[in-house]
Amino acid sequence: MNTKQKKTLTLIFEKPTRTDIWYDDVKSLLFAAGADMRTGRGSRVRFKQGAYSVHLHSPHPKKVLPKYSVELIRDFLIQIGVKP
Repeated sequence: MNTKQKKTLTLIFEKPTRTDIWYDDVKSLLFAAGADMRTGRGSRVRFKQGAYSVHLHSPHPKKVLPKYSVELIRDFLIQIGVKP
């Protein structure tokens, strides 16, 4: 995990939940954590590692994740054992 990915991880775990985290940064972090990505119809995306998965909608036209997506990603990271 590089420095930018570690910073993104720290931002995801901040309280209150941030609303200024870029989707591409989170995607890079999840890949570094060993997650695989599958795209569905439209903007649906699923990140999976082992028995755990998280289903999201990739944000558009903005590239910033909404609060509820950040919280889902935080829970997913906890499940797969990734913490700051």
